[in-house]
Amino acid sequence: MITQIKDPQIFKQKALQWASTFDAVCYLDSNNFPDQYSKFDALIAIGVKSSITANAGNAFEQLAKFRTENEGWITGFFGYDLKNEVENLTSSNPDALDFPDLYFFASKHLILLKGNQIEIISDDEQFILDNIQNHQPHQTTKSSSINIQYRFSKAEYLDAANKIKEHISRGDIYVTNFCQEFFAENAVIDPLEVFSKLNTISPNPFAGFFKWGSNYILSASPERFLAKRDEKLISQPIKGTAKRGKTAEEDEAIKQQLRSHTKELQENVMIVDLVRNDLTRSAKQGTVKAEELFEIRSFNQLHQMVSTVVCEIENDLTPIDAIRNTFPMGSMTGAPKMSAMRLMEEFERSKRGAYSGAMGYFSPDGDFDFNVVIRTILYNATKKYLSFQVGSAITYHADAEQEYEECLLKAKAILQVLGQQII
Repeated sequence: MITQIKDPQIFKQKALQWASTFDAVCYLDSNNFPDQYSKFDALIAIGVKSSITANAGNAFEQLAKFRTENEGWITGFFGYDLKNEVENLTSSNPDALDFPDLYFFASKHLILLKGNQIEIISDDEQFILDNIQNHQPHQTTKSSSINIQYRFSKAEYLDAANKIKEHISRGDIYVTNFCQEFFAENAVIDPLEVFSKLNTISPNPFAGFFKWGSNYILSASPERFLAKRDEKLISQPIKGTAKRGKTAEEDEAIKQQLRSHTKELQENVMIVDLVRNDLTRSAKQGTVKAEELFEIRSFNQLHQMVSTVVCEIENDLTPIDAIRNTFPMGSMTGAPKMSAMRLMEEFERSKRGAYSGAMGYFSPDGDFDFNVVIRTILYNATKKYLSFQVGSAITYHADAEQEYEECLLKAKAILQVLGQQII
């Protein structure tokens, strides 16, 4: 069923509220950011027809089998610790969320929205449309008083960052993404309300609300990990961050500073090189290229430097192979990739899990699109455990104090949504 609606924003709100009453839902929202590679403005997958849950070992193989059995739309996420399946690595840091490394589901109902047009794919399409249009907002859960704690004090973070720089000076690595966790125990929140606030305060082009059972991913991600469009693979790593200015003049001056900042340019180009290298494992020979370098994109909370790397996919390569060949994404690892991931396992104090993994979809035509799970709240309602992580790139020229401030800048919107002051 394809039909027209009057107000896409109101429809999205009602549809997500109705969808969130099901056992599983995946909501992906571009927030109307222009993107030549987007298939839709929003996608909502609702209810489980079939699903797969897997941990590192043979998760990609299990997903490939699941995909052959479910050739329509499937949505889900890859956790960062699938690195242990892709490479000879381990994860031994504490994990209080207890999310799987991979979860995907084929939905009972699927809604695609583009402009004022919606497409509903379901056994009873009119029933779905009527339910959404007649839906009454649910009562929000009374949130508990959330006490955000952190794995690193500022002094501990600065000490760790400077020790990482010593590894860079020795030539062990060139650049890495060092992450820290903020968390709350005994946290009671209304996940849908929290996501709605986050998506209002910090609208981003790869936002998403993902629920399965009592587990939630509430994402305001600005970054695309990897997409496939026909025979083309697209990766858009973000490296380079600056705050927004208080006036238009100050804002423009900050953008120009970011555009010419040696350290920010250095970290971006190193990750672009890493992504180019990753894509060669999936590309037809000679087709990997940087389509865009150092593009400055402005979001509500900050400016980001984005590059676009593309290639033509090898004829005999499956979409899942292409993802496996590039996972985890270079912007969240470092270079050399293996060494950076191994080193961060030593310095970080929490298992990353879904954070710095990827969330998105596979479509029936063989295409896919996945974000980078950053600027994201993870919540286990059964355990009442809430977590979010932030990271920044450590290079030879990095200043530990500035990197700490960058982490707080990236955490700002989430802390605001949770009613917290900057720590």
